[in-house]
Amino acid sequence: MRSSRFFFIAVLVSSIAFLLPSGQNAAAPGGPGNETLSLEPVTALLSSYHRSEDTDTVLVSSKADDKRGGIREQIPDKYKARYQQWKRDFLSTEIGQKQWEQFGDDPSFTLTIVVSRENAEGAGTGKYKWDANGKLIAATITLGARLHEGYPNPIYYPVMNSLSSNGTSNLEKGILAASKIAHEFGHLSRTSQSDSALYQLQSQLIPVYNKIFLTNGRDARDPRLLELVQKMRGTPVEIWEDREYWGETNAMLYLRDRLPEDNLRCTLFSRIRQSVDLYAKPYAERFSSVARSASSQNRCGWQ
Repeated sequence: MRSSRFFFIAVLVSSIAFLLPSGQNAAAPGGPGNETLSLEPVTALLSSYHRSEDTDTVLVSSKADDKRGGIREQIPDKYKARYQQWKRDFLSTEIGQKQWEQFGDDPSFTLTIVVSRENAEGAGTGKYKWDANGKLIAATITLGARLHEGYPNPIYYPVMNSLSSNGTSNLEKGILAASKIAHEFGHLSRTSQSDSALYQLQSQLIPVYNKIFLTNGRDARDPRLLELVQKMRGTPVEIWEDREYWGETNAMLYLRDRLPEDNLRCTLFSRIRQSVDLYAKPYAERFSSVARSASSQNRCGWQ
């Protein structure tokens, strides 16, 4: 059954579309005069959740205004009511409260939260800033204006997708939106713990990799690409999926806390496990560790 995931990865590697900004075209190989190859359809398929161009923006700064700390919520008036509902749902859980306080109470870190009509059903985390010592001092989470709608695909988003069927589609819309917020806080938590130099190096070299790959006949064995993979400690696909699955494990922590009813939680956990077994087997331990963090009678068959 793992062949489904590997087929999808093959398509992913052949396009690398998700690593280009939405709507960007890549020059077709073969020299001047060729028509451009539009990557928009593949971008839409692979990046149905994360389509924000800010997702991988990296800045290094030591400006004083980045050190005031706290959470700045920049929410247009017309979206404030729904945003407050999403926020209440996220903060109704132990993990939500803990992470909100972790970043909100840090005087050396500034988190900006924005609601935008762009990528209306998705979200993104970016505009990262580090100080001279490599400490993360700022980031921005951008939430789509219809965050409570739309279920990402199960391949890279097995947790959020678990809310889409098997009798769970009538759950409060706030739970879906809060799961997406939890996913973004997962990115933020992971990035704050990561090697800032490596993260920035990856962000600098991934476009270089893509440019070579799209102009060398899509040969991943190109010595130049192999050298870049060694420096980045992974291919662009591996780096991207690693980041997304960390976001999803945080969303699973949110659902663990949010849904105390055994039957409903077990329904969701069963769907998550099925998707992980199909598409994310190498990352299964991340998800099973979340299940094991629940009390023994609430693990829903996860070992």
